[in-house]
Amino acid sequence: MDRNTAKKQILKLYFTDGAGALMFASASWVALLAARGFSTVEIGLLESIFHLTSMICEVPSGVVADVFGRKKTMVGSTVMSVITSFMMIFTDSFAMIAVTMMFCALSYNLASGTREALAYDSLKEAGAEDEYDKFASNDMIIYSIAHSAATMLAGAALLLGYKRAYFIDAFIGIIAVIMALSLTEVKTELNQKSDVKERFREVIFESLLFIKENQKARLMIIFNALIGAVSILILFFLQAKLPEMGLNKALLGPALFVMGLGSVVGAKVIELFNNVRYRKIAMLSLLGIAVALATVFSGNYLFVIVGGFVGAVTDNFLEIRTDVALNNMIPSDQRATLMSINSFTFSVVMIVMSPVFGWIFA
Repeated sequence: MDRNTAKKQILKLYFTDGAGALMFASASWVALLAARGFSTVEIGLLESIFHLTSMICEVPSGVVADVFGRKKTMVGSTVMSVITSFMMIFTDSFAMIAVTMMFCALSYNLASGTREALAYDSLKEAGAEDEYDKFASNDMIIYSIAHSAATMLAGAALLLGYKRAYFIDAFIGIIAVIMALSLTEVKTELNQKSDVKERFREVIFESLLFIKENQKARLMIIFNALIGAVSILILFFLQAKLPEMGLNKALLGPALFVMGLGSVVGAKVIELFNNVRYRKIAMLSLLGIAVALATVFSGNYLFVIVGGFVGAVTDNFLEIRTDVALNNMIPSDQRATLMSINSFTFSVVMIVMSPVFGWIFA
């Protein structure tokens, strides 16, 4: 793959990721289900089903990407998102919506790890892997802005009604499918082996061996998951706590949007720290998340909003550097699998820490 092809590949990945984040019905699925008459208990169970499916399928989806190819897996992810949108339009029962949430989780899993692996190996094949940090930063910025915009359109989704809103999502998803189909597959040594069972065995064995023997990678994955979980949980629980602190409910949406913009700043600022060692980046991130957590106990919503912004900066600041560092360490044949292990670790940490933060914010 030459540099020009790699550049086009990166642009297509930006578009695909941005399109997925812009699906505004998916971003406001809780409000849409509530408007359809589903109870908070039912919605909570559906959320649990999504996360349980995501946790179970995260690593296997990475293995599938390494064994069968990253392009095919990205296409599968976009197709799953379209199926999810249509199922939401034509499904009314709790049981079928639960199945829909499984499809939604699988769509997320298929792209997680695969997107990063395809980007890195495309650049590596073109001799430009040193540009991956720029991709990771820009991709995070595009996703954050698109997702924030989708969240701000929650009111529009409710006004349109769930059927029209999900039809628009499906249309965006079909465009993403077309874009994914135009991606160029990156060949690895593993792809050249004809025996599929052998591919699966090699990916699983080599990935486990890498994690077992590479303590640095293990520590990076765990630390990144901890910082990310604290940042996200702070923002999550502030949705309920900010009005209790005196913030006008009409300003809650803009406040959450401003805090979310911290992720954009973090993704951009990290580009200025390319020559700074990972250990120092980790210490700066730890300091930032400590400041964010400390403001929660101030009782002043202005301080808390600033703290939430700092936490979001910290999260993406560390996440992108970890992403780049791990990709530089990981073998191409197991790249998607090992990046999925990174995401799986985050899910486990979130499950453990969510009740802890529920107690802290009580």
